[in-house]
Amino acid sequence: MTHLGAPGTEGQPGSGPLTPAVSDEESRRTLHSQSTVYQGRIWNIVSDTFSLTPGSAPLTRDYIDHPGAVAVVVLNEAQQVLLLRQYRHPVQMNLWEVPAGLLDVEGEDFVAGAARELAEEADLEAAQWHVLTDFFNSPGSSSEAIRIYLARGITEVPEDRRHVRTDEEAEIEFAWVGLEEAAAAVLAGHIHNPSAVVGILAAAQAARNGFADLRPGDAPWPEHPSQRRQ
Repeated sequence: MTHLGAPGTEGQPGSGPLTPAVSDEESRRTLHSQSTVYQGRIWNIVSDTFSLTPGSAPLTRDYIDHPGAVAVVVLNEAQQVLLLRQYRHPVQMNLWEVPAGLLDVEGEDFVAGAARELAEEADLEAAQWHVLTDFFNSPGSSSEAIRIYLARGITEVPEDRRHVRTDEEAEIEFAWVGLEEAAAAVLAGHIHNPSAVVGILAAAQAARNGFADLRPGDAPWPEHPSQRRQ
């Protein structure tokens, strides 16, 4: 296994030759069978039988077949990030999160989905959109891919166009928190929602050079399930 190391660290524990680029890549394996073992209201459980290498013994893995999701780190002119407090039943906790939601509208553009979620959950619109980062929420058990956007140039949705929030969303509370303060809360273990953790830390890092290295909002997303099936 090749280890990453800093210049001049050869011979030290954990050091090794520098890798020119670190990038995940697609790896297609031989799929023998696929079946849906549970069909849920939002996502299904799928069972795949496949081989790692030609002629090797087949393996069977069950996982959540997920449509993917988007999340939005909203930043105002004071460099404050918008956090939402919402109840999550599986963990039975009120969690501080960023606006987010499923990509469950057929044919909807990714950034349009993010804008829809921002309007529905926070009554806000944004003039500037950039991609902060992409990640798999739990790649050992789910196909869920999440894209986190940075949204700036914030304005309020007019009252006559606002979404009526119901169920858990009806309890949502809002707070504007300084970006550095939010990042400190993540590192202190006070924020647990994965999109909030990843998004806040990514935004804090990107802010160091004024967000100059971020991808545009319409950047390709080949890792999303819908794109991988093409």
